Amino acid sequence: MAILKDVYPLYLANEARQPNTDLEVTDKFTGKVAFRCAQADAATINAGIAAAVEAAEPMARMAAYERQAVLMHCVTRFIERFGELAYALCVEAGKPIKDSEGEVGRLIDTFRIAAEESVRITGEVQPLDIAARAKGYQGIWKRVPIGPCSFISPFNFPLNLAAHKIAPALAVGCPFVMKPASRTPLGALIIGEVLAETDLPKGAFSILPAHRDGADLFTTDDRLKLLSFTGSPAVGWDLKAKAGKKKVVLELGGNAAVIIDHDADLDDALERVIFGAFYQSGQSCIGVQRIIIHERVYDQFRDMLVARTRTLVSGDPKDRNTFIGPMIDVNEATRLDNWIQEAVAAGATLLCGGGRQGAMLEATLLENTPRDTRAYREEAFGPVALLSKFSDFDAALDEVNDSKFGLQAGIFTRDLFKTLDAWDRLEVGGVVINDVPSYRVDNMPYGGVKDSGLGREGVKFAMEDMSEIRNLVIRRTERA
Repeated sequence: MAILKDVYPLYLANEARQPNTDLEVTDKFTGKVAFRCAQADAATINAGIAAAVEAAEPMARMAAYERQAVLMHCVTRFIERFGELAYALCVEAGKPIKDSEGEVGRLIDTFRIAAEESVRITGEVQPLDIAARAKGYQGIWKRVPIGPCSFISPFNFPLNLAAHKIAPALAVGCPFVMKPASRTPLGALIIGEVLAETDLPKGAFSILPAHRDGADLFTTDDRLKLLSFTGSPAVGWDLKAKAGKKKVVLELGGNAAVIIDHDADLDDALERVIFGAFYQSGQSCIGVQRIIIHERVYDQFRDMLVARTRTLVSGDPKDRNTFIGPMIDVNEATRLDNWIQEAVAAGATLLCGGGRQGAMLEATLLENTPRDTRAYREEAFGPVALLSKFSDFDAALDEVNDSKFGLQAGIFTRDLFKTLDAWDRLEVGGVVINDVPSYRVDNMPYGGVKDSGLGREGVKFAMEDMSEIRNLVIRRTERA
C-alpha cells in the first residue's frame, strides 16, 4: 500500500500554499484522522477568482497542442502514481480498493479523452444567402472559451467527477477555481499537485477546500462565467438560484430503475444488478435503487438476487476481497437505516440485509415497498434496492417514470421494439439496454432531467458548455 503524507496544501493560482491544517480528513473505515489539509477562507477564494480572471486571456491564447501537452502530462503522471491515487481514494472515501483502482483508470481515461478533444475543436462555414437581401454574405463560426469557471465536486467520486470538470476546462482553455468535497479533498489536491508541474499560465487553476458556509463566492461571484456543481439536489437547486447571470450545469441525484424483462439472460442480469445496486456501497447517483421484474421470472430472479446478495463480503475497503465498504459517515448510514425501518413498518418485506454497525450498512433488498416511503421516493444513496413485479411493459415504463428524478435507466430485454419504445418514453438522460443504469463511459453525454439536473458531462459535451459560439459575417463586395 502507498503511504500518504500527513499534511496537504491547497493550490492558489497554480501554487501550493499551506496557510493552515484546519481540515481533518478521516479514514472512513477506521474513523481515525488520516491526514490534514489546508482550508481556504473567503479572502483566499477571492484571490483564486481574481487570478482566474487574469489568466483568462493567456489561457485562451494557448495553442491546441499546448493544451494537449498539459493534459497528456497529467495522463503520464497519473499512470505513474496509480497506486498512490487508488490508496488515497480507498482511505478518504472508504471505497473498496478494486473500485478505487477502477476510478483511477477512469481518471486517466477522462484526461486522455480531453487531450484528444483539445485538438479537434471545430466551427462551421455557414452560407447566409437564403434570401435576396443576404446575397454576397457568408458566415463562419468558431468556439471560444467561456472564461473563468467555478467547480464544486462531490465526495463519492473524488477523482473522476473532479476530472470531468477540470479536464474539459483545460481542453477548451478555461481557467477555474474548484471546491472539492471536504470529506474527500485529497484526489483533487493530487490533481492540483500534478497540474502545478506544468507551464499553465499563472492563475489557470486554484483548488481550494473550504467549508460550505464560507464558500458562497464559488456560486455568487459575477466574475465567474460558469458554475458546474455535482451533488445533492437540495444544494444544487439552491446554488442555481444564487448563481446570478452565469451559466449553470447541475449533475444531481437519481433514483435509478432497471427493468428485467421475461426474455432477459437472468444469470447475466444478476451479476450486473448486484454491481449496480451495491458497488461502492450504493453511493452513486446512478446506482440501482428500483428493480422492476417481469412476473414470469420474478420469483426466480428474486431468489437468485437474494442468494447472491448474501454472499457479498463487507469490511475493510483495503482488503481486496471486500465488495462493500463503509458509507461516507455514520450519519448517512443511520439515515438510510431509518428509511429501511420506515419502509418495513409501512409494509415492505425485508428480503435480506438491514443490519448496521457504525458506518457499515448491510446490502439490503426490500420487496413491495410502498411508493410513499422515502426509500422509494427519494435517493437512497446507499446499499439498498427495492424489488417490484410487472406484467405489462408499458406499465413498467410508467413505473420507471414515477419519480421526480431522471438520470439513467436500464432495461434487460432482447426486443428491439421495446428498446425503441423505452428510448422514446423514458424521462431520463440515458437509457442503457442489457445493462444497469450505473454504466457510464467517460466520453458519452451524461446528465439528467427533472430533479436530476441540467446540462451534460462527458468531455466533448462539457467542453460545449465551457465555450461560446463566436460568429463572423463577411460581406463580399466588388473588387476595386
